[in-house]
Amino acid sequence: MSADESLTKAEELLARVEAARAELEQLSAGEGGSPERAIELLAELSELAKAVEEELTRAQRAAEADAQS
Repeated sequence: MSADESLTKAEELLARVEAARAELEQLSAGEGGSPERAIELLAELSELAKAVEEELTRAQRAAEADAQS
């Protein structure tokens, strides 16, 4: 996977992070928000953060490999 592809994937994941964060904020603002859904969103945010980090690491490695060639 190229650095550009990894960065594009990371951007897509960040968009998902933002959507989950917005939903979590909406839940916290409303009365009777579902604690179960909030926990699910927090778990999703954690997984997405890990995936973003992995993609950025891939992009960095790909960029370094391209620079060396």
